Amino acid sequence: MYLFLCMLAVADLVVCSTAIPKLLSLFWFHDGEIRFEACLTQVFLIHSCSTMESGFFLAMAFDRYVAICNPLRHSAILTHAVIGGMGLAIVLRGTALLSPHPFLLRWLPYCRTNIISHTYCEFMALIKIACAETRIRRAYSLIVAFLTGGLDFILIICSYVLILHTVFHLPSKDARFKTLGTCGSHICVILVSYTPAFFSFLTHRFGHHVAPHVHIFVANIYLLVPPMVNPIIYGVRTKKIRDRFLKFFTFSKPVK
Repeated sequence: MYLFLCMLAVADLVVCSTAIPKLLSLFWFHDGEIRFEACLTQVFLIHSCSTMESGFFLAMAFDRYVAICNPLRHSAILTHAVIGGMGLAIVLRGTALLSPHPFLLRWLPYCRTNIISHTYCEFMALIKIACAETRIRRAYSLIVAFLTGGLDFILIICSYVLILHTVFHLPSKDARFKTLGTCGSHICVILVSYTPAFFSFLTHRFGHHVAPHVHIFVANIYLLVPPMVNPIIYGVRTKKIRDRFLKFFTFSKPVK
């Protein structure tokens, strides 16, 4: 679990480091300009790392499934080599599927305007200001979204159906609550991350009557809130992380 949390934290840091400096310059100094190459780099890093985050959520759901449904073999199944392989596969998937996005955007002509209605560069925000046929590019983006976040979410739901089936067959009520408690942090993080992500994704593609400021607000929540909330949720609900954090900021009294 701690290895998957570390991977998730790295992905969160990359997303924040990619978007926040430009956001701060926009709000503090009213600097709304960004070079086109930097914009495309931002598109790739934000979308690929967000895809990796979704993959890490799925890996953590699998970890919870093995820990609850097959606890005696947990250490044998999820060895360090297997965890490393899963992490590498998630990173390669995000990189391979999202790397075409900058090239698909670069080859488009932008003759309408050079102003995007967003605080950061996003694939659909750039697609909307292009003055060419973008149906194939939109279709590719939609397929990638389904093969990553959509498929991950379906598999996470399946894992929790199996987990709940196992939990409700436990003999005692205390054992059920204790077992479900181990999944509490993961469920909270999934809800915080997927809810604004799906709303932003669906409104961009199908919500043509949604006000622009709603698009921008939800997109900022989707990008900034989960990386901020994830450490808080796991820090509060995971005893070892909480104890280590408190120990770091607690100075022991000198012994006489």
